[in-house]
Amino acid sequence: MKILKKTLKLFLIVPGSAFFLTIIFACTSVPFWTWYGLGTKYAGIHRPPEYIVVLGGGGMPSESGLIRCWYAAKAAHYFPRSKLIIALPGDAADSLSSINGMKNELLLRGIAGERILLEDSGTNTRAQALNIQLRIRNEELRMNNKSSYLNPYPSILIVTSPEHLYRAVRTFKKLGFIKVDGLPAFEQAIESDITFNARKLGGRKLIPDVGENITLRYQFWSQLHYEALILREWMALGYYRLAGWI
Repeated sequence: MKILKKTLKLFLIVPGSAFFLTIIFACTSVPFWTWYGLGTKYAGIHRPPEYIVVLGGGGMPSESGLIRCWYAAKAAHYFPRSKLIIALPGDAADSLSSINGMKNELLLRGIAGERILLEDSGTNTRAQALNIQLRIRNEELRMNNKSSYLNPYPSILIVTSPEHLYRAVRTFKKLGFIKVDGLPAFEQAIESDITFNARKLGGRKLIPDVGENITLRYQFWSQLHYEALILREWMALGYYRLAGWI
């Protein structure tokens, strides 16, 4: 009975402590800067990429899919000689699939269709990197019309969500890619002042006026969101390290 009570107590203390720490950290900027660090560790474009690799997130349309396409199109216009590879599980033969939705988004943004390649088989970053490696090899052979593969690791630019960029770059480097740059798809905050005076807007007078408390209205919840992204990514990084993929 005592063992059962101790076990129950432990199960209550650990989650309770974790929840308490989650709330405390959400009141600070630590989650944001941790998330930001994942997105900027390998960020930067140090050379013109031969291939821009767009790693898909959710379906299309989705926040992650649209913002990655926006950044990829911007990079593609800046580097007009680069090819683009969209990596997202799906059916490339289905015009309504999400991977074709991403392609259509790039087409709408002025990217020529002959520049876009699709990788629709990989279901995680490791599998996508392996398939892209093979796809690049075949593409280089086709373009060069050579029987031998002379350029196994051309320069690539990876476009993905900020929290995913660190793992994505490390995954491609593990496969031998040397020239790997990263472009994190950061969202931009609005520039306007979003404070308000609740009394001027009418309504019940007993409700506290939180119009000028941006931390309570937005920042606290944003930090909670960053914590969830970080925890998931740390778990994925641990798995990839144990598997020898990074």
